[in-house]
Amino acid sequence: MLTSSNFDGLFNERFAKNLFPVPASNTVELGQITMDFKLPDMTNGQQIRLSDYRGNQPILLAFTRIFTEKQYCPFCYPHIKELNERYEEFQQRGVEVLLITSTDETQSQTVVRDLGLKMPLLSDPRCWVFRAYKVGQALGAPLPAQFVLDKQGRLRYKHLFSFLDHNASIERLLAEFEGE
Repeated sequence: MLTSSNFDGLFNERFAKNLFPVPASNTVELGQITMDFKLPDMTNGQQIRLSDYRGNQPILLAFTRIFTEKQYCPFCYPHIKELNERYEEFQQRGVEVLLITSTDETQSQTVVRDLGLKMPLLSDPRCWVFRAYKVGQALGAPLPAQFVLDKQGRLRYKHLFSFLDHNASIERLLAEFEGE
């Protein structure tokens, strides 16, 4: 895990807005179409619109918790690494993985480079997509969550952060796409 005693970039407006705990409260029901959004992809420099995938392929939305390009959530870092290592397994099932972070574009580009990310990393520094999906927040950053969407963009599975179960396992997420 990348660690550093350098906290440059940690204490900023995003940190202040996400300082106080807000529990996850996403109320999207299974079978509902999830909210559309458009964010920049730091792996290829393009804009990604969620609705562009509707009718084409299923999606894993993986909201992750990265404080700065050198400060990762201890629960999310291993999850990011495993998602990246197993990205091809999702692609073999026709699934796109969209990893969403609240780091700014410069920090996100460093994350892509340092971790050798193969999957899209979408930058949401204003946290508007995190808030729209009501994933919660605490101690300076939004909380992690995973949403499995079918080809039509309907919610098939969601996992919201809890201290007992931080992120859905990769096996569980892959199983949600069987028969897709």
